[in-house]
Amino acid sequence: MIYLKTREEIELMRESALMVSRTLGIIAKEIKPGVTPLFLDRLAEQYIRDNGGVPAFKGYKGGRGVPDFPATLCISINEAVVHSIPTDAPLQDGDIISVDCGVKKNGFYGDHAYTFAVGEISASVQKLITVTKESLYLGIQQMVSGNRIGDISFAIQQHAEKNGFGVVRELVGHGLGKNMHEEPEVPNYGKRGDGPKLKEGMVLAIEPMINMGTKNIKQLNDGWTIITADGKPSAHFEHDVAIVDGKPEILSSYAFIEEALKAVR
Repeated sequence: MIYLKTREEIELMRESALMVSRTLGIIAKEIKPGVTPLFLDRLAEQYIRDNGGVPAFKGYKGGRGVPDFPATLCISINEAVVHSIPTDAPLQDGDIISVDCGVKKNGFYGDHAYTFAVGEISASVQKLITVTKESLYLGIQQMVSGNRIGDISFAIQQHAEKNGFGVVRELVGHGLGKNMHEEPEVPNYGKRGDGPKLKEGMVLAIEPMINMGTKNIKQLNDGWTIITADGKPSAHFEHDVAIVDGKPEILSSYAFIEEALKAVR
């Protein structure tokens, strides 16, 4: 069932989304060679708890035989697509990392992500990051009342594939609200006019996961980490978006990240 949100609920969701945004902004200041993902994770958890939120990923239930997720952030490096558990292995110059964060506040969830460069990266990897981010915003443009989920999916897929990249099939965006994962699913591939109709009050987490090479993925033995099947890099961006007055309104923000990155350059 798809839950439509009132204006009041959307404003509460904006607070949750912006707490994630501010958390990612704090993390952005610290991302450099030699820093460990575990350090970033502790920083994020402290900020969230100090400001009245609850880390949404920590303790998230695993599947059969898989332990609950142990961290506040998913920090996925290079060929890791999503859901990687932070470690104490230092980041290296030339890495890229997807940092995905979730927060629960006021009974609602925020959930979004950004892919960062660590030091100097190659032009080809920078193109992957740029195209993935562009795909996100092209998908968001299609989130208007009367369109369908497939219109979002098609816009993302078309832009990624025309630039020669692979679009992950098995992992999708999702509805967001009092639960972190709600209906409908939002694939990053599809056909115009397919899927549920978009309506006023829908809130979606739209999140392209785009690979430099094959679209195919595999899961590591930890039960969480997803990597590309060919070992090539993957990028991931995510925003929380509501339909307000028939049009997309982004509840999360990359402004905190962008300000932080300018300050450290």
